[in-house]
Amino acid sequence: MKKISLIFPLLLLFIFQINLAQEKTKIKIERAGFFEKDKIKYPDASVLTRDNKNQVLISHDGVLMSCNQAFFYEEKNFIEAYGDVVLKQGDTLDLEANFIEYNGDSRIILAKGNVILNEPESKLYTETLSFDRNKQEGYYTNNGKLIRNSTDTIISVIGTFYAEEKKYRFKKNVDLKTPKYEIYSDLLNYYTESGKSYFYGPTDIYTDDSKIYCEIGFYDTTNDNGYFIKNSEIDFEEYKINGDSIYFNKLTNYASATNNIKILDTINKTLTTGHYAEIYRKSDSMHIKKRALISSFKEKDTTHIHGESIIITGKEGEQVIRAFNNGKILRNTLSGKCDSIHYDQVSGIAQLINNKNNLLKKSRKIKKPILWNNKSQITGDSIHIKFDTENNIIDSLYVFDNAFIIEKDTLDLAYNQISGKKLFGNFIEGKLKFIDIIKNAESVYYLRNSENELIGIDKSKSAKINILIERQEIETFTKINQIDGKVFPEEDFNENDRFLKGFYFREDERIETLEDLFKEDIKYELIKINQLQN
Repeated sequence: MKKISLIFPLLLLFIFQINLAQEKTKIKIERAGFFEKDKIKYPDASVLTRDNKNQVLISHDGVLMSCNQAFFYEEKNFIEAYGDVVLKQGDTLDLEANFIEYNGDSRIILAKGNVILNEPESKLYTETLSFDRNKQEGYYTNNGKLIRNSTDTIISVIGTFYAEEKKYRFKKNVDLKTPKYEIYSDLLNYYTESGKSYFYGPTDIYTDDSKIYCEIGFYDTTNDNGYFIKNSEIDFEEYKINGDSIYFNKLTNYASATNNIKILDTINKTLTTGHYAEIYRKSDSMHIKKRALISSFKEKDTTHIHGESIIITGKEGEQVIRAFNNGKILRNTLSGKCDSIHYDQVSGIAQLINNKNNLLKKSRKIKKPILWNNKSQITGDSIHIKFDTENNIIDSLYVFDNAFIIEKDTLDLAYNQISGKKLFGNFIEGKLKFIDIIKNAESVYYLRNSENELIGIDKSKSAKINILIERQEIETFTKINQIDGKVFPEEDFNENDRFLKGFYFREDERIETLEDLFKEDIKYELIKINQLQN
């Protein structure tokens, strides 16, 4: 008996709670000029009509609705409002329409005809809108137009309004227009307070001088900046940027890109790649890091310049390229390396330079700037390569101070060597043809006959040496104003004389492929690109 008496009150309490949950607040008629009840015409409804002064006023759970005429179905807790209908729910909902249905039990609103949803920052125009007061969400499915601050206009086939977040989700044929740009997407989330828009799926953004594409991204219409990921691309008038993620600020004309970057300059005909880049359009400059490479395809043969960091400045035809740290260059059979490369498009000169501080380090062997041309290794304190900017081909070569050429002899058994104060070289049709070694010229050269038999070793000093290159190797060299010299039989040639002072053969550093350009770079990790959350 005690158990039964305990269960019974609990059961009554449970039933009472269910009844409370099922009890619905009734729609209340606050004001009506005329009241009509016609059981023949409107058997379940009361007809409420405005007078000359006031509209009909209806309330329910924090909602006030005014109209010219209303049909009130009291038993169903349902109302139909006609003519200049305005429904207000505090500060979260302000709805205008020709007709509104409202169900007091489900708290669902259906508005039709010239519907306007008002917010402090925006107005939505559509023909039909449903709004669920329980979820505080509204939607339309047959075209709508949102106007924010009289500047941003968005049209779409489908739209959902989230009142608490002050957010819209637009779907299908979305078109966002502002005075400065236009966005086309199939799915776009838009915040009316901040003016930020997030898009998912193929999206095109047009400005007065650029086109942007991405499949995930956002744009801030208030501050005119955006962030784009997944197949992102910005196409400016002068170049095109691709990257895993791109940030763009329209006000400052600044862009930055991260991971798998490609910057195609169609005017200067260059392709710049890397894993981080900053572009400053106002100052015509960009900075690229992490596997940085700029490839110029103006010429018949593409020229590649690498550095762990590359800075490019200047307008069309006036660009200056600076590659810092582990600078390297590759063009067909010509390649080279140094600490940094400086290329001036106006003069057409590419300088291969070593940092003086690095040269003074005692912890490693001093490595001067170096070039490999086919079988020849050329070094010096600084190396300049001059391009014929009119015909877009290499024109000449200058090596300043401590010029040194090393080339394995025909059978790769010894080293032909020529050194001097300076080196001047001329290219014919892009190939190094003539070389002059000037001042304090010295040479060690292995002489062979037509059967490649060694006939002697020439060691000499002279004021100048002229070199002719054929078939990618030294064909002849002519000594001018020879000071001394002699051809030695191999058995009489002193072992200590086989190498000129400063000899340093660096074949293991030779650059032959694009991948070789990135050897010795500082290790790095790609930045993780996070998905956009909104």
